[in-house]
Formats: sequence, structure tokens, C-alpha cells
Amino acid sequence: MAPPDTPPTAPIQLGEDGLTPEDLARPGTLGGIPMPESEPDSTFGQYLTAWAKRIRYGESGILPVVAGLIVLIIIFQVQDSVFLSAGNLTNLLVQGSVFVLLGMAEVWVLILGEIDLSVGYNAGVGAVITAILAGPPHNLPWWVAIMAGTAACATFGALWGVLVIRLRLPSFVVTLAGLLGLEGVVLYLVSTNGTGGTIRITNNVLLDITNGNLSPAAGWIVAVVAIVLFAVLTIARDLRRRRGGLVAPPMAITLVKVAFVAAATVALVLICNTNRGELITLEGVPYVVLIIAGFLVLYTFMLSRTRFGRYLYAIGGNAEAARRGGVSLGWNRLWAFTLTGFTGGAAGIIYASRLGSISNNIDGGTLVLYAVAAAVIGGASLFGGRGKMIYPVLGGLVIATIYNGMGLLGLAASYQYMVTALVLLAAVTIDALARRGRTST
Repeated sequence: MAPPDTPPTAPIQLGEDGLTPEDLARPGTLGGIPMPESEPDSTFGQYLTAWAKRIRYGESGILPVVAGLIVLIIIFQVQDSVFLSAGNLTNLLVQGSVFVLLGMAEVWVLILGEIDLSVGYNAGVGAVITAILAGPPHNLPWWVAIMAGTAACATFGALWGVLVIRLRLPSFVVTLAGLLGLEGVVLYLVSTNGTGGTIRITNNVLLDITNGNLSPAAGWIVAVVAIVLFAVLTIARDLRRRRGGLVAPPMAITLVKVAFVAAATVALVLICNTNRGELITLEGVPYVVLIIAGFLVLYTFMLSRTRFGRYLYAIGGNAEAARRGGVSLGWNRLWAFTLTGFTGGAAGIIYASRLGSISNNIDGGTLVLYAVAAAVIGGASLFGGRGKMIYPVLGGLVIATIYNGMGLLGLAASYQYMVTALVLLAAVTIDALARRGRTST
């Protein structure tokens, strides 16, 4: 099979700068455009000054969404003291898991300046296939069912990518057709394999994905290992960059990062290990939290530490410059669409696990809106070239916080939709203003 498009056999120099793919994808650049950074041996004060310059340049990062999340938490806690209880916070994390993972799926194509409107129903297809294969009469092992479900979703994602790349069709139109087609696939599969429009999940492992928990002791062991690994890798990376004369934050900043992650991890385990049951003991970190953390670590590594990830940013920032620099636009875009489909399938399995079933009335249209909203609210750009996997984590938590808090207050769903719409509009406005500020600088 021939690649979706064939790159030049040798890198083509671009103008007087002679940019290569490595130049385009170099950390600290956006499509080859250098971004302000601190010096390799900068002091703490110099680093803060450089950070302030980046904010003025329009790169505010996660600050707006973090500030918004804090404001929402304060508002809901003031209105109802139950909001910050251990039971409700743990429930919020489980509720937000689907939004977060769907947002991660969408980030892959948003970085390219594309979009996948089919991811909601693609998630439904993955859930249905997994439920069918894991239940009677097939009764396949849970891991086989999951692999089959996510592989089917990845295949659909790859199909959209081929149509977009080879036929040069707009991803909006291709994936909109995919949304409609996959809705039909879900209806067909459920009607022919389910009862009353529903396929129940009977496999205990699949049910425990969102309903099971680590033991308190296991939670602490995982937390300690995660903190130590993060500290070692972060400090070693920064030391290596300093020795190589590359840009790196001062050691004080590195230690602050490690301390913040350690504090957040300890707080998470303390909250989840609190008994939140009434009639029975219910404690421990939910398995789904570890799953989301695993996706976050793996995908963050792929985007920030691999050539593939850097090429995606280069393509999203300036596709023509990336092509002339020797980057294969076709293969990289194809893999991005494939990863979107795969991740959407994983989100669908989590969705079905939480409900204990999958039905033909899954609202894939609403799910894809939440996927895009989670990514954009977190800070990903709809125009391509910018996005990190931490963004949908924060954006998904914002959406889950809105729905959880308003549910505690007994507000109707109409208010939840309107507030979410306002938050999304604010996020898009911030993104547009940031782009305008970078252009005028």
C-alpha cells in the first residue's frame, strides 16, 4: 500500500533560514516560529520574567482554565457544602473520565487544524462491540473484547484519515458523514444483539473499570512510585538539558513542579481512600483514574518527546512549510486520525462500564460536542498548532464540575447546557485573542 502522500527524498530548505523538520518541530517553536524562552542558565527571577513575557505574547497556557475551575469550585462549595466531600469529589472524577478521554481523542486532530465529529458514535461502536464479544454467547476474555472494540474504532478513524488525505475532503464533512453512518452501525448492532434496545455488560472486569477501586494500601504504593518516577525523570531531564546548553528552568522551578505533583497526588489518594459508603465500606482510588493517568502519561510522551508528536505541531502550525521540510503530511495525519478513533473507543468502553450497559439511545452527537468542548476549554486551539494532553483533562474536569455542582443544586439540565456553552464561548474567545496578540507582536 502506497503512503497517503510521498515526501521529498531530501529536505528542502525554506528561504534563507533553511528550516528542516527538526527546526519546525524544535521545542520552543510553533511551526518553526520561535517562541520566547528563558536562557539555559537563567535564575529564578529571569525565568519568571520570561514566563511573564510569554503570557503577554499570548501564551497564557492553562492559567485561564485553572482559574475558572477554582472559581467554579468556590461557587459550588459555598452553595452546597457537600460538593467538596470525599464521596462527591471521587464521583466527579469518575463522571469526568469520559469527557477527559474523549477530549484527548479530539486533541490529536485539533493539533492538525482538523476535527472529528464522529468520535462520539465511534465510542459507541467500541462499547457495543466490546459488550457483545464479552457477553453470551461469545464470552471472550475481557482483554480480547477490548482489543476488538478499540481496533474497530481505530479502523474507522483511519478510514476518515484516508478520505481526508487522499481525496482532499474537509474533515468536517467526512466525519459528519461518519457520525451519521456510525449512528446507524450502533443501532444495527444493538437491535440484532441486544434485548429491548440494550446490551448489558456481564463481565466483572469490564464493570470494575469505573466501579472498582484499588485497596487503600495499593493506592499509596502506586502514588509513591508515581511521585518518585516523576521526580527522577523531571530532574534528570532538566539536568541533561542544562549540561547540553539547552533551555531549562532553574532547579527551584523544577523542585516546585515536583512538590506540586506530589501534593496533588497525595491529596487525590487521601480523598479517594476516605470511606464514602453509607451501608458498606467504599474506599480506594477508582481504577478509571489510573487508566486516565496512563493515557495522559503515554500521550504526553508521544506529543512532547517523539518526532511524530513534534511533526504534528509543525503540520498544524504551517503544513506547507512542514511538507517542504521533508515531513510526510499523509502518514502523520493518518496516524493522528487513527489515534483519535482508538482513544474514542476506549472512552466508549469506560462510558458503558459506568452505566453497566450500552443502549441504542447513546447520544453520540452530544458526546462529540463535549469532546471538542473539553479540549478547547482546556486550551487547545481550533486553528491547529497548539494543544497538550493536559488540556482536555482540565477541560473535562470543568465540564464535570458544572454538571456535578448544578446537579447538587437541583438545577435543570437546561441551565447546565447554557453554562457549559458560556464557558466554551469564553475559552474560544481567549484563544482568538491570544492568536491576535501573537500576530500583532
